[in-house]
Amino acid sequence: MAPPLAAPRFHAALPRGLLLRPRKPLPTWRRAARPDDQDLYVDDDIGDGFSFSGGKYAEAEGPSKSDEWFAQGRMVKAHALYGNKEKAKDPFFGLTMGSGSQSSGDVFNWFCVEAGSSSNPTVLLIHGFPSQAYSYRNVLPVLSDKYRSIAFDWLGFGFSDKPQPKYGFDYTLDEYTSALESLIDAVAPDKLSIVVQGYFAPIVVKYAKEHQDKLNHLILVNPPITDKHAKLPSTLACFSNFLLGEVFSQDPLRASDKALTSSGPYMMKEEDATVYRRPYLVSGASGFALNAITRAMGKDLKAYIESMRSILASDSWNTKTTICWGLRDRWLTYDGVEDFCDGLKHNVLQLPMAGHHAQEDRGEELGNILKRILRV
Repeated sequence: MAPPLAAPRFHAALPRGLLLRPRKPLPTWRRAARPDDQDLYVDDDIGDGFSFSGGKYAEAEGPSKSDEWFAQGRMVKAHALYGNKEKAKDPFFGLTMGSGSQSSGDVFNWFCVEAGSSSNPTVLLIHGFPSQAYSYRNVLPVLSDKYRSIAFDWLGFGFSDKPQPKYGFDYTLDEYTSALESLIDAVAPDKLSIVVQGYFAPIVVKYAKEHQDKLNHLILVNPPITDKHAKLPSTLACFSNFLLGEVFSQDPLRASDKALTSSGPYMMKEEDATVYRRPYLVSGASGFALNAITRAMGKDLKAYIESMRSILASDSWNTKTTICWGLRDRWLTYDGVEDFCDGLKHNVLQLPMAGHHAQEDRGEELGNILKRILRV
């Protein structure tokens, strides 16, 4: 693994001393899931928004979780830029954008974190929308004794490049499919297994269709797979609104905290929340990318889901496939998932206590489930 890069420090320019509403009594199952310590949490009690039950918004002095996470990873170059590499301009005022919105060179930089020996079988862990590789932080160590596990940030997310749309990458689903092929060629040229969560699953299945010879196993975690799943939840769809979407996508609390905590029974430590907010606090590039991919999802997701269903049901599909489902998903209903898989060779496993981002809700549990699946 290449030596880690130095992570820039940042401090969120947000208030520290807000008056917060009293903490409501938690249901028994949520109290049981709560750690013994008294760390501060982002706690979504109502399911359609977020609230703060802790009192800090900015990082404390000293090393942050973002810095520590960045230090564990490395940058991998994959997928060439298109176009003439002009400097990205603000879409409204035509002003030159900052470095975060510019393409870094001829080939994109992807942030990757790897655990386990390179001599072990490779497992690629792919985060959903809108999340980061950080979501697999509790899965990586569980797999590391038996597998070489790699998690990465998609372009536009986390620490990976986030060029302004129309200046090297437009965040379309077709582009993501092509980009994924380039990244896999760079980090896992030989056979591998893939785990993908959420709305990026149709992209991965489209890639997998053309590369079944490379795959040992494909594991889909809460993928959009039925007709009802083709419409983005309002928490995400708001980012595609004309003009208003640009405003919403620049709000780090709406773009990170609300998007994560509204999707399931997720309790997030404040120190973890700072990692997800960081890209939106240091640059507007993350917001513009979020806006672009949401519009692309709204336009092409239905066709991609139909294609995924067709591929998985095809007689030519020979890859071992498992669907893991967090039953507390507030975005995607479980209705119809078993009906689709009935008669096919795909396994379906339920995670009763997990929501849409199962690796966040029950990371260690998911890691152990993945190990059992991959041993078959």
